[in-house]
Amino acid sequence: MNKRIRKTMISIIVMILIVIGALSPCTSTAAGADAVDALINDFQKETKCSSVSVVTYDHGELTYYGDKDGLYQIGSMTKAFTGLAVQGLIDEGKLSEEDKVSDYISGFEAFYNGEKTDITIKQLMSQTSGYTNNEKTYPSATEDMTLAQWVDSISGKELSSAPGEEYAYSNVNYNLLGAIIEDITGVSYRDYMEKEILAPLSLADTYVGTPGQKDKIIEGTRLGYRRAFEYEIPVREGSIPAGYFYSDVADMGTWLKIWIGEAELPETIKTDSILEKLKNKGDYYAGWERFDDDVIGHSGGTPNYSSRIVFSRDKKIGVCVLTNLNVAASTDSLCNGIYDRISGNVSNAIATDVWTVFDLVFTIISIVMIVLLIIVLLIRKKGLLIVTGIILAVLMALILILFPMIFGSDMWSIVMIWAPWSLAGGLILIAADIVVALIRSIFGKWKKA
Repeated sequence: MNKRIRKTMISIIVMILIVIGALSPCTSTAAGADAVDALINDFQKETKCSSVSVVTYDHGELTYYGDKDGLYQIGSMTKAFTGLAVQGLIDEGKLSEEDKVSDYISGFEAFYNGEKTDITIKQLMSQTSGYTNNEKTYPSATEDMTLAQWVDSISGKELSSAPGEEYAYSNVNYNLLGAIIEDITGVSYRDYMEKEILAPLSLADTYVGTPGQKDKIIEGTRLGYRRAFEYEIPVREGSIPAGYFYSDVADMGTWLKIWIGEAELPETIKTDSILEKLKNKGDYYAGWERFDDDVIGHSGGTPNYSSRIVFSRDKKIGVCVLTNLNVAASTDSLCNGIYDRISGNVSNAIATDVWTVFDLVFTIISIVMIVLLIIVLLIRKKGLLIVTGIILAVLMALILILFPMIFGSDMWSIVMIWAPWSLAGGLILIAADIVVALIRSIFGKWKKA
């Protein structure tokens, strides 16, 4: 029996080493015209992402990589469109930064330390309202909710900090801005954005929510056991203003030109009034953030896509990356790396995303649990079975308790929507081992000492 277990453990170690070897960091030393292609190749090796599209802008020249016309969800890059619409209403005098949310959304309330408080438009635009992205505290819209219904559900919530006191990124802020657009204009958020923002800017392949031309959509994917599986989830109407536009890199090239100041704009749309509020590193306003070296940008991530856009108006360069896999940290590093190459700087290796790490860990756990299941079936000592079952039960309990705390979401959403499929598989296998160990320890026939 001991020999069997030793052989089994050796097999586990070998399999773990094989999996780790498959995840060796990818680096590229390519230069010149091949540099961007090399970085994209490194990214796909690291992440297993099946589709990547890139557009670069370099002193008047747009260059495309991958599927130029394929449509991707752009996630929170949507916020810049919502922010531009709100800023337009401010510039027209229909709205003021100091106006309160309750001035436009009848009956809307927010509380801090149990007392009613006001939130201003500026605080929504700058992510300083007091809301956070904790889904347990501030749930997103359900599939059947309209934007107005979601607003009703969020009204009356206790804020995590006093309005204007500290920065905390939250989708709540931009969904509320979408509702305010509807109140001021008297039309739906979708109709206003299509008529007053997308059409005047000639962004014909950027869509508010799911496009009608579904044949052009690049299907989203989800990690699982070191592979990317097709994964489709419905777009929720009440969450569109903060993160559910679709676009392609052709339109994103135009979007870069608009913000770099190299495109003619209609008189009703101005970008300068937004950019002038992004003076220092860390400043956030209207869906844009200021980074180092005068670089402005934003990232986007949904359960099945990730994206990033960065640009410098002074240097006249910019990059946008769209992918069909939720590996935000890796997508960010790809975009930043391409920007560095265009700028003449050395780029870093592609960063490993947290979900890639999760996929590796729970792929290993799944392998270990399969082998352990065989061992549990072979163990002939009741005490060892009980100890094994207790250890696995503690591991399961820690996962179920800690993960919701770490990610600020319920366990069901983590397992079934966001995390790699290997997490679900690993948990099922841990549970199976616990059940088998329990059954054998209770009903097994044991030799008397």
